[in-house]
Amino acid sequence: MSTVPTTETDESPQAVAPSPKRGPWSPLRPLVLRLHFYAGVLVAPFLLVAATTGFLYAGSFQAEKLVYAHEMTVPVGDEKLPVSEQVAAARKVHPEGTVSAVRPSPEDDATTRVLLSGVPGVDENHKLAVFVDPYTAKVRGALEQYGSTGALPLRTWIDEFHANLQLGENGRLYSELAASWLWVIAAGGLVLWFSRRRTQRKIRGTSGRRRTLGLHGSVGVWAAVGFLFLSATGLTWSTYAGAHIDELRTSLHQATPSVSAAVGGEHSGHDSDSAEGGVEHGVGIDKVLAAARTEGLGDPVEIVAPADASSAYVVQQVQRSWPTKQDAVAVDPTTGDVTDTVRFADYPVLAKLSRWGIDAHTGVLFGIVNQILLMALALSLILLILWGYRMWWQRGRASAFGRPIPRGAWQQFPAYVLVPLMAVVAVLGYFVPLLGIPLAAFIVVDVALGEIAYRRGKRTYGASKEAVK
Repeated sequence: MSTVPTTETDESPQAVAPSPKRGPWSPLRPLVLRLHFYAGVLVAPFLLVAATTGFLYAGSFQAEKLVYAHEMTVPVGDEKLPVSEQVAAARKVHPEGTVSAVRPSPEDDATTRVLLSGVPGVDENHKLAVFVDPYTAKVRGALEQYGSTGALPLRTWIDEFHANLQLGENGRLYSELAASWLWVIAAGGLVLWFSRRRTQRKIRGTSGRRRTLGLHGSVGVWAAVGFLFLSATGLTWSTYAGAHIDELRTSLHQATPSVSAAVGGEHSGHDSDSAEGGVEHGVGIDKVLAAARTEGLGDPVEIVAPADASSAYVVQQVQRSWPTKQDAVAVDPTTGDVTDTVRFADYPVLAKLSRWGIDAHTGVLFGIVNQILLMALALSLILLILWGYRMWWQRGRASAFGRPIPRGAWQQFPAYVLVPLMAVVAVLGYFVPLLGIPLAAFIVVDVALGEIAYRRGKRTYGASKEAVK
C-alpha cells in the first residue's frame, strides 16, 4: 500500500514481461495510480500530523495516570462516605461555579470527581473537576476536565491538537481532510499493490527503490484494514461528513437515544451542559444514586444535576471499555422515582456500532491493548509516508513530480463502467465534501498540467521541424 505513489515498474524495459490482454477494468490502474500520486503528495503531510498526534494521544491515557496519580487515586480505606458529604467538602474548598455533575468513586482506590461548570478562568466547554477522597472527604486537587471520557489537561491538550491543531473549529478541517482521504489512499494502495506481479512484491534480495517499495507495500497491506477503520470512525464526528452521517442515521431511525429529563409531560432530551440546579435539589443525590442502583446501574456512573425545577436528575453509566455500560435513568427529584430508562441493549444497531467504533478509535474500548494497537497503526502510517517520500526522492528525476502517468485512461472505460463510477464519485463527493472538493481540484490541476505538456510538446515538435528544414 502506498501513501506517496510510485510508477508501474522499477525494471528496465527489457525486463518487463508482455502486458496481459486488456479488459474493461484495465484503465483502472493508471487512474488509481494518478489519483494516488496527487493524494499522496498533497494529503500525506496532513496524515503525518494526524498520525503523530494520534500516536501521542494513544499513549496519553497511561501518561495521565502517572502525571495525575495524586488527584486520581487514594489509599483504600474502610468505608466510603455518602456522596453528598463528598460534594459538600468539594464545595467548601471550591464554592465557585455550579455543580453540574458528580462521578462517584468507581473503584476502591479511585477519587470522586465533583464537576463544576461556569467557573471563572475555565474554558466554557470544560468543567473544573474537584477530586475528593471518598473515605475522608479530603479534597486532593482540582483540574480542568473535558469530554465524556474525563480527559484531564495533558490528554485534553493532545486530543485538541490531534483534532484541530489548537485552532478551534476551523482547525477541525485538517483532521476531516485527513480522515476523508485516508481510506482512498489505503484502498488505492491495495489496488496498486495486488495488481503488481508477485515477483515485483518481494523484499528479499532487492535494494534501493525496489526494497523501499517492498517494505512500503508489505506494511501497508497489513495496516490497511486499520486505516479504513480509522477513516470511517473519524468521519463520524467530523464537521461536514459527520453531519451527513447523523442525518442519515436519523432518517433510518438509528440515532442514539437519550433518556428524558422531563418530569411529567412530553419527553425531552437532557443536556448536562445546561445544568443550573444543585445536586441537593429535592430528595438529594444519595437517594438519586440509590434509585439508579435499584435499576441495575453499576459503576462507573455520572450523576447530572437537574437543569431547572421541572427537570429530573439523570444518572448515566460512563464505562466505554468492553463490556460497554451506557444505561441511563432519569430520577424525579421530588419523589426519588425513576421516570425514564434507556438501556444500551436497546440501542439501534448503527448507534451501537457508532459507539463502539468511536471508542475503539479513541483507545478506550479495549483498554491498553486498544491503545497499543492504535500506536502501532500510527507508527505504520508515519513509516509509510516517509517511505513514500523516500521512493519519490529515489526516482532521481529532473521533474519534481516524477514520470507522469499516461493521461486519458478514463476515455478507455466502457460507458457501462464509466457512468456508474462517475455517479459513485459524485455521491461520495457530496456526502464527504473534503474528499469531493480536493478531488475536483486534483482534476483541474491534472487537466491544466496536461494542457501545458501538450502545448509544450507541440512547440518542441514545431521547433524540431524548423531545424530539419
